[in-house]
Amino acid sequence: MINSEQFVSTFESIDFQKITDHPNILIAAMFWDQERYQAARTCYRFMRAIDDLIDNHKAEFSGIAGDDREQFTGDVHRWLDMLHDSADISPFGRELTGTVQRFRIPRRVLEDFAESMLYDVTHDGFATLDDFIHYSGGASVAPATIFVHLAGLQEKNGIYHDPPFDVRSTALPCAMFSYFVHIIRDFRKDQMNNLSYFADDVIARHHLSRSDMRDIAKGARIPDGFRAMMREYRQIADGYRADTLKVMNQICPLLEPRYRLSLEVIFDLYMMVFERIDPDHGTFSTEELNPTPDETRERVRGVIERFNA
Repeated sequence: MINSEQFVSTFESIDFQKITDHPNILIAAMFWDQERYQAARTCYRFMRAIDDLIDNHKAEFSGIAGDDREQFTGDVHRWLDMLHDSADISPFGRELTGTVQRFRIPRRVLEDFAESMLYDVTHDGFATLDDFIHYSGGASVAPATIFVHLAGLQEKNGIYHDPPFDVRSTALPCAMFSYFVHIIRDFRKDQMNNLSYFADDVIARHHLSRSDMRDIAKGARIPDGFRAMMREYRQIADGYRADTLKVMNQICPLLEPRYRLSLEVIFDLYMMVFERIDPDHGTFSTEELNPTPDETRERVRGVIERFNA
C-alpha cells in the first residue's frame, strides 16, 4: 500500500516545466503504479495520433475539403483496425493490443472516440449545443472513461478485474466539466487554428456570428453578447462540476489511495482554470486562463497536503 511519503516523493519527481501536452492527465496518472501509467500513455497516444492529424490539417487549410475527407475517413478506419486486425505486427500495434487485453479496456470506448473523429472529418463545427454534447461523448467522455477504468481496476494475483462501478457514467460528469472548461480556456487558440467548439445556435442566440467569434479571438472589443454566452457556458460547466463531486463521493471509497488521489488531482487542476473564468470582466486570453507550471505545481501540492491530512 502506497503511503503519504511516497505521494510527496512522486510529486517532487514531476518536472512541471516539461509537461506541456495534456498536462492534467499526465500529472494525475503519475501517482499510479508504473504499469497502469504506461497503459494510459499507450491508449492516449493511440487517440492523439488521429486527432492531431485532423486538427493540424484544419489549422493549415481552414477545414477539410471534399477530396480529403475520403482519405481521412480511411485513416480513422485503419486506426480502428489496429484493435481488431491480429495481422498488425507493428511494435505499437502489438503494444496497443496487449494493453487493451491485459487492462480490459472496453473497445467500445475507443470506437466512440473514433466516431467523434469521423464527425470532425465531415463537419465544420456544431449546429447546436446538443450536437456538441453528443460529440463530446466520444471526444471527451471516451478518454476520461479510460482514465477512470484504469484507476478503478481491481488487481488480484496479478490479474485485473473490471471496476466495481459503471465507468462511463462515472466519467461522464467530470469529462463534460473539463471539456467545457477546456473550450473556454482555449477559445482564442482554437479560433486561430480554424477550430470552433461553440454551437452555432448558442452563438446566434447571443446575437453573434462565427465571424464575430474570429474577430474577438484576434483582439476585437468583447461585446456583451459574447460575455453572456461565456456566462452560459460557465454555468453549464458548473452543473457538471456539482455532478462530478457527487460521483467522486460515491466511488472514491472503492479506490486505492493513489487512484483516489489521481481523481482529486485532475479535478482540482480543471477547477484551477474554472475559477479563472470571469465572464463579466475577463479577456479570455491564454495568459489569463492558463496557469503557469509553478501555479500548477503549487495546486497539486495543496491537493496532496489535504489528501494526506
